[in-house]
Amino acid sequence: MSQKTIEITYEDQQSKGRYVARIPGVEGEGELTISKVSDTLIIADHTAVPDTMRGSGAGKALALRLVEDARAKGQRIMPLCPFVRAQSLRHPEWADVIQH
Repeated sequence: MSQKTIEITYEDQQSKGRYVARIPGVEGEGELTISKVSDTLIIADHTAVPDTMRGSGAGKALALRLVEDARAKGQRIMPLCPFVRAQSLRHPEWADVIQH
């Protein structure tokens, strides 16, 4: 897949939230859902990317946005989602916000 711009938005749903990835001209959307345990702890629940976005980097972009937002808000992330957990192990620079 050629390099395309991945647009990430966040939808707040009180005790939950979700990051949504969209690529202009590509059908479907990827998502990373979270649960808010407290003001300082969130759980990465699930990441899903449709086949139309496979190989685009959308999943990584979702995880990176989650980490950037958590860092900016002084939050820790508990990565229950297997994808976010795998990404956190590949990115030791995320250790300041990941809680294993």
